[in-house]
Amino acid sequence: MSRRLLLPAGLAVMLALMVTVQVREAPAGTTPWAFVVVGVALGTVLAFAARFETSGMQARVLVVVALLGTLSALFRVPFAAAPNLQPSTYLVLCSGYVFGPVAGFAVGALTAIVSNFFLGHGPWTLFQVFAWGLAGASAVVLRRLTLRARWLIAAGIVWGILFGIIMNVWTWIAFVYPLTLRTFMVTWIAGLSFDLLHAAGNALFLGLLGMKTIRILERYRGRFRWVRQQDDEGKGAGKAEDAAPDAAPAGSSRSWQ
Repeated sequence: MSRRLLLPAGLAVMLALMVTVQVREAPAGTTPWAFVVVGVALGTVLAFAARFETSGMQARVLVVVALLGTLSALFRVPFAAAPNLQPSTYLVLCSGYVFGPVAGFAVGALTAIVSNFFLGHGPWTLFQVFAWGLAGASAVVLRRLTLRARWLIAAGIVWGILFGIIMNVWTWIAFVYPLTLRTFMVTWIAGLSFDLLHAAGNALFLGLLGMKTIRILERYRGRFRWVRQQDDEGKGAGKAEDAAPDAAPAGSSRSWQ
């Protein structure tokens, strides 16, 4: 096993053991949902972190991922006064569409981590990382469809609702008792208006800016590929020159190149 995978793998094993022990030792009449939910969220984040660490992503792409994550986080801060109405999810979805699931998850994770330095960190940060990360990772599915604004709007609406469900799961396990399907449905319905506002905001931003943002990001990705191709051709030419014989006539063209 690669050394880069040792820490995430070790943490994942410890997490699985802790959840298993808590589930088995839970007193009669209690539910282990809190441990299961936290374990799934943390395990997913660790799995993507390990995949990101071993992805071999180019430095140029890493810079763009960091920039998009920071930009998405900064977009969220000014909209904090309007509950759930922010352009962060739109940029996360566009990033995942262009750069793939691993980069999309990273942009989503950075959105939650960086923005919460301004808005406040807490146990909810894990679930925000989980929700926004999955939104970015799942956007690659849209590449199987012909790029249309309506597909982007539909994805934004779906993730507006799913994001709310994930965050309501956090509220449910943290503040609600008993943990039953009925109490979860009550918790979800109580926050449904905020989820609908999030979905409407996603539809608005993706409808207005989604196509343009994706074209801009794809243009940058194309430049990275062109630069890499030029670098590879330069390396190949250098190897060919090294392999060529050095004995050339003094008056030949090679003597003044």
